[in-house]
Amino acid sequence: MTTGVVDVHTHVVPKGWPDLGAACGGSGWPWLRVDSERAAMIMVGEAEFRPIGAECWDASRRLADMDADGVDVQVVSPTPVFFSYDRPADQAVKVARIFNDLTLELTAAGGDRLVPFCQVPLQDPDAACAELDRCLAAGHVGVEIGNHVGDRDLDDAGVVTFLQHCAEVGAPVFVHPWDMPNSPRLDRWMARWLTGMPAETHLSVLAMILGGVFDKVPETLRICFAHGGGSFPFWLGRADNAWHRRGDLVRGASAGPPSSYLDRFHVDSVVFAAPALRLLVDTMGSDRVLVGSDYPYPLGERPAGAVVRAADFLTDDERHKLLSANALRFLHG
Repeated sequence: MTTGVVDVHTHVVPKGWPDLGAACGGSGWPWLRVDSERAAMIMVGEAEFRPIGAECWDASRRLADMDADGVDVQVVSPTPVFFSYDRPADQAVKVARIFNDLTLELTAAGGDRLVPFCQVPLQDPDAACAELDRCLAAGHVGVEIGNHVGDRDLDDAGVVTFLQHCAEVGAPVFVHPWDMPNSPRLDRWMARWLTGMPAETHLSVLAMILGGVFDKVPETLRICFAHGGGSFPFWLGRADNAWHRRGDLVRGASAGPPSSYLDRFHVDSVVFAAPALRLLVDTMGSDRVLVGSDYPYPLGERPAGAVVRAADFLTDDERHKLLSANALRFLHG
């Protein structure tokens, strides 16, 4: 196997999951309306949530798309609608086990080209650590988490306990925004995805920094934020300015300004335009950006890594870092 391009940001919706109400308890679970052999709809109650195609559950289709896009390896993570952080922990444990086991079945068909990341019941730190350990023993390589649990952000004590455990066991963490703010102003134009997701990720990077998480967890923690770190890279100067000029309100528990923590986390490259990628690399450094695509969803980049490959401001060494070397270091340390 070559490692010319490693895509760290893709999602899966396995087929074959049981009725979640019967298997996990409770009601109002997502379910899959199968419309044909190649198409289905994720339903939440009676509401349509997202149309999906066979690339979500068919490893052969996924591998064919990877070949067409020139991608050697995909990290395959859950679709956030299944996180279930708002449910009792025992229900979230059961649903995590179901989807984690089904994901392993799917990725096994891709050999070492499909790298599975699990989900955990993040609302219960002990249960989350136990499920991570079970998944790592079964073949998962890392974990995807949402960027918050209700009103608790990533500097919450329970989430920090889980992140410390990830550092101890060497599990890379991919942070994906989810459960965006609910306002009628965001009902048009997919505004929750166009504005809410970047803002959610920005807020959670700040929580990791100003909440003192990076000062508490070991430097061995490998963590990556989706969608180019949201709006954080663009507004880093504003955050630094506020940290210095309004330290009475802004500094929080951080030992240094936000820019002093850029070597503690990664971001993916799915920003869609060369000027945005240039800003990302200039801000984060060429060692901290990894190719991500958000495959197979329509707001993702196809082919994966296209902007990185075409960016004339990158040196050959920087391009190699973004396309694969950084991702391999993120995955394996």
